Amino acid sequence: MPPVRSLCLCLCLAIFLAAVRAAGAAPPNVLFIMADDLRPELAAYGSPAVTPNLDRLAARGVRFERAYCQQALCNPSRSSMLTGRRPDTLGIWSNEAHFRDVNPDVATLPGWFKAHGYQARCAGKIFHNWHTAVHGDPGSWSAPEFLHYANHGDDVPLVTGPLPPNLAVHSPRNYGRVPLDDCRDVSDEATYDGRVAAEAVRLLGELRDGPFFLAVGFFRPHTPYVSPKKYFELYPKDKIELVPNPTDDRASKPQVALSNTPMANYGMSMDTQRTAKQAYLASMTFMDTQFGLVLAELKKQGLDKNTIVIFISDHGYNLGEHGLWQKRSLYEDSARVPFIIRDPDSKANGQSTKRVAELVDLYPTVADLCSLTPDKRAEGKSLRALLEDPNRPWANAAYTQVDFGAVNGKKGGDRKVGRSVRTERFRYTEWNGGETGVELYDHEKDPKEMTNVAKDPAYAKFVTELKATLAKGTN
Repeated sequence: MPPVRSLCLCLCLAIFLAAVRAAGAAPPNVLFIMADDLRPELAAYGSPAVTPNLDRLAARGVRFERAYCQQALCNPSRSSMLTGRRPDTLGIWSNEAHFRDVNPDVATLPGWFKAHGYQARCAGKIFHNWHTAVHGDPGSWSAPEFLHYANHGDDVPLVTGPLPPNLAVHSPRNYGRVPLDDCRDVSDEATYDGRVAAEAVRLLGELRDGPFFLAVGFFRPHTPYVSPKKYFELYPKDKIELVPNPTDDRASKPQVALSNTPMANYGMSMDTQRTAKQAYLASMTFMDTQFGLVLAELKKQGLDKNTIVIFISDHGYNLGEHGLWQKRSLYEDSARVPFIIRDPDSKANGQSTKRVAELVDLYPTVADLCSLTPDKRAEGKSLRALLEDPNRPWANAAYTQVDFGAVNGKKGGDRKVGRSVRTERFRYTEWNGGETGVELYDHEKDPKEMTNVAKDPAYAKFVTELKATLAKGTN
C-alpha cells in the first residue's frame, strides 16, 4: 500500500475510534472460539455429554439449533466461513490449496477487523492449510499466529510413554504416525489444546485495553482423539451407545451419498466403534475444559461485559449414523454445527432459535454487531435480528455441498458433487445435478433421515419447490 494511502487509512481509523469513544461507548471486543470436527454433541443441545462450560455459554447467549456449514471439510468450510463466501465462489472444494491461491484479494473476517482498528490476534487453528507452503493467513492478523504450525498428531512426541494400541487398521481415519486415540495420564498442558488455552489466556491480558478480535482455535475433537486419561474415565466404554444401523437404511440411499465410508462403519467391530466414540467424547470434554479457562480469564480481566463471545465448529461429524464416520456427507450429523453467540446487549440471551442459519452468516453478523459494514462481497446474512427475537419470521435456507475428486480453482474432472438445501422442515439433496441420486427427508417425521421420500408422490410438490430453492443458492 502506498505510504500516503496507508497514512490516510490510519488517520481515518483513528478518527473513527475517537468518535466512538467520545460518544461514551467503547467498541465491543470479539472473542471467537472454534472447535474442530465438533457436532452439536453438547448437553445444551440435548446430548448426555459432559460440556459444562459450553452449556453455561449457551445459557447466557443465543443458541442456534439449525446452523449448517457450507461444506463438511476443514479447508473449504473455514475458508468459506472466514471470507463470507461460498465454496463455489471461492473455488475451494478440498484441503490442498490456500484460498488466496485463487482469490488473492479476498477480505477475511479477522482482516476486516484489523483494517478497522482492532487488534486481531490468533491462538491455535483458525484457518486451515497447516500442510501447505502458507500456514494460516498471516495478513489477517496483527501479529504472528501462535501454534498454527501444529499438526493434529504432533501431541505424540510431547509426552512420554509407549503409544497405546494402534487402531489404524480399522479406524475412521489415521494420519500414518499416530493412533486413532491417545489416552495418557498427563496434564492438560501436555497437549496442544492445553497450550492453546494458555496462550489465549495470556493474550487476553495483553489485549485488555482493546478493541480486539481474538480467535482461539482448538484442535479437538479432531482425530486422533487425544486427551488426558481423566476425560476418558468420564465415558466408560461399556456404557457407550452405538447408532442402530438397519440394513435397509444404507440400501435406500444413493451409493454416491455413502462415498466417504463405502463399507459400513469401515468394517469396524462394535468394540472398536465404542473405542472411537469414547475417545471422541473424551476429547470433546477436554476441549470444553480448555474453553472454560479462556472464558474464566475473560471474566477475571473484567472484559466479559463488553465482549461478544462466539462459539462454533467448522462442520459436524458422523459417529456411525448411516454407517458413516467423520465428515464429508450431506446428512444432518455432518452438516449441522453448534453455534452460540453471547452478545452482552442481546435481548434474547438464554434463549434458542430454530431458524435456519449458515456459517457464511458469521461474517456479516459479527460485523453488524460491531457497527461495521462487512465487505460487500460477503454472501451471508446478518443474524442480528434473531439475537433480538429468536422466533421472528425468517425466510432462510442453508446450502451445503460435498465434492469428491475436486481440484481447487477448477471445475471438471471426475467429480462426485452433492448439493443440499436445508429448510426448517426438509433436507433436499441432488447428486451430480440429480443424475446419480436425489434425496428428500421430512424432519417433522424423520429427524434421523432414515427414509428417502424423494420419489413418494405425496411429496412431489415439495420436490419441485426445493429443487428451485436449491438452484437459487448454488452455482
